[in-house]
Amino acid sequence: VKMRKRLIPISIGVLVSILFSIFAIIKLLPLEHLEQLIYDTRYKLKGKGVPPPEIVIAAIDDRSLEKVGRWPWDRTKIARVIEKIKGMGAKVIMVDIIFSEPAKDDKILENSIKSAGNVILPIVFDFKGEKAKITEDVLYDNVFPVVRNADYFKIFPPLSAHSALLPVRDLLNASKTLGYINMFPDKDGVLRWEVLTIEFGGEIFPSIDLQTARVYMGLPIEAMTLKATQGVQLGEKFIPTDFWGRALIHYYGPEGTFPYISIVDILEERVNPTAFKDRIVLIGATAVGIYDLRVTPTSAAMPGIEKHASVIASILRQDFIYKITNLTNVFIILISGIVFTVLIVRLRAIFGAIFAFLFISALSLIAYYFFFWKNLWIPLSYATSNIIITYFIITAYRYATEERYAKHIRAMFSSYVTEKVVNELIKNPNLAKLGGERKEVTVLFSDIRGFTTFSEKHGPEEVVKILNEYLGEMTNIIFKWDGTLDKFVGDEIVAFWNAPISQENHAELAIKCALHMVRRLKELQKKWISEGKTPLEAGFGINTGEVIVGNIGAEGKKMDYTVIGDNVNLGARVEGLTRKYNTNIIITEFTFEKIRDKIKDGTIWHIRVRGLDRVAVKGKTKPVEIYEVVEVERDKPSEIIELEEKEVVTFTEK
Repeated sequence: VKMRKRLIPISIGVLVSILFSIFAIIKLLPLEHLEQLIYDTRYKLKGKGVPPPEIVIAAIDDRSLEKVGRWPWDRTKIARVIEKIKGMGAKVIMVDIIFSEPAKDDKILENSIKSAGNVILPIVFDFKGEKAKITEDVLYDNVFPVVRNADYFKIFPPLSAHSALLPVRDLLNASKTLGYINMFPDKDGVLRWEVLTIEFGGEIFPSIDLQTARVYMGLPIEAMTLKATQGVQLGEKFIPTDFWGRALIHYYGPEGTFPYISIVDILEERVNPTAFKDRIVLIGATAVGIYDLRVTPTSAAMPGIEKHASVIASILRQDFIYKITNLTNVFIILISGIVFTVLIVRLRAIFGAIFAFLFISALSLIAYYFFFWKNLWIPLSYATSNIIITYFIITAYRYATEERYAKHIRAMFSSYVTEKVVNELIKNPNLAKLGGERKEVTVLFSDIRGFTTFSEKHGPEEVVKILNEYLGEMTNIIFKWDGTLDKFVGDEIVAFWNAPISQENHAELAIKCALHMVRRLKELQKKWISEGKTPLEAGFGINTGEVIVGNIGAEGKKMDYTVIGDNVNLGARVEGLTRKYNTNIIITEFTFEKIRDKIKDGTIWHIRVRGLDRVAVKGKTKPVEIYEVVEVERDKPSEIIELEEKEVVTFTEK
């Protein structure tokens, strides 16, 4: 039964997990945006790292603009900067400035670049307009000499430029090498990826960061090989990319993580001569007014030159951010979703919510661990969203079905047992095996003596009124002692204990209930006499034994939760004997054995149990010992008067 009840919620969880796996395959836009936010949050939590010492930024900052003059500067000043940086022993100088328009002092800058012999200049690709051809032969010296698996470009074509913005020819020829400086933010404007390769004029060009790392490593262009859809081999180093030649940018921190040296300090020779020794020096703008600021996961306004520093550093250190494959992500979504589902169906809603929170927290901690210490990006948006949606759908389904089941239980048992028992059954539906079971119960029968004669002597309205009063009072007492009201058969009451919920002291509860009913009946008798009415008398028979308990009746028409069996019949026969022995309560030996020790050790107070007879009632061949139970004064202890040896008395009627 439990498994059947869990099967549908488990199926729901599996289907939701499959749905989110499909979302991951098609890259559902809202979840992709969420994942980008989670990715950026990881960087913010990671904080500022330690940048490689090989890279220094020569910054065209606000101080430089104040001292040297408004931007753009004449090229003589740039030439002086290059000369001074080279003079302090810089190994590579990368200039993030486009000199696309001729100027009168180009010759001075050309001589400085040529004299330095290690200056890398940028180009900018344009992706609009008509496609142009390569017009400068020097560009062919700066393309990938070897491209492996080029056939893969038919499936995953590289980013293709239409035209190129180049430095003036003299500067172009004077430079050590060239590389493009294009940046491609995601749709939300955040720069997360570096495109390492772009196609133009039928050739594949490397980025300026690749070129800078190559020159610093002392490698010729021939040492750089493009492996289509896989990455770039740079000497002994390999830079992995996705299918389209993109690599995640490993940011070492927010702006200012790499050391900045102001251009004005370089020009005025206020720099330690060792600051640039054998280092890569990146010349670029950091001043706000030059508008080369980028939104990155670590900063809302990072100078573009520092992005270049991060990419170059990660290439030199082989310190890349890897993203798990989509197939691995799908596997994580499915496994985490199914495991969560199997566990959540065993918990109630509130504990399920706590477990869902802990489960998501565990996934997040694992993902953060791999990001911080292993540079591995494990997407969280799909797996965690899957967990949240699965929890809410399963909870909603269980609430709907359990609410319906609760209504069913309430409708079925509200007239049989107390509200407390009904609520317990709703919380723990397995306590009530509605299909029927064999179980030991204690059954109580109560019948009004001489009710037929009473009915004949009184009008119907008076009979119904006094009967309703009596039955109402007796029912309240049964519920007070946690009994299950089976039925009314005319003036007869049938109740039992130990079903639908188990009660270890069921025999004791039934006896205490009967004693309470006798006390209340005596109070009612006084009341009726004072009202001039004929008082009612009643007898109570109690028996304990195994019965069949469950829903019995016509399916879909009328069903009753009741007990049947020989032990039920014996209880009815015993109740009939109360007239023969002129007593209110008679119990069988089976019930007596359940309470004998409790009477002896004083657990049950103020009662006397007296043996009456060994009887053979109608329908039973084996004799049964019967006992009278009466309540004694509170100052007297409980007492047992054992049954004396007697002949069996046989009764052939009820």
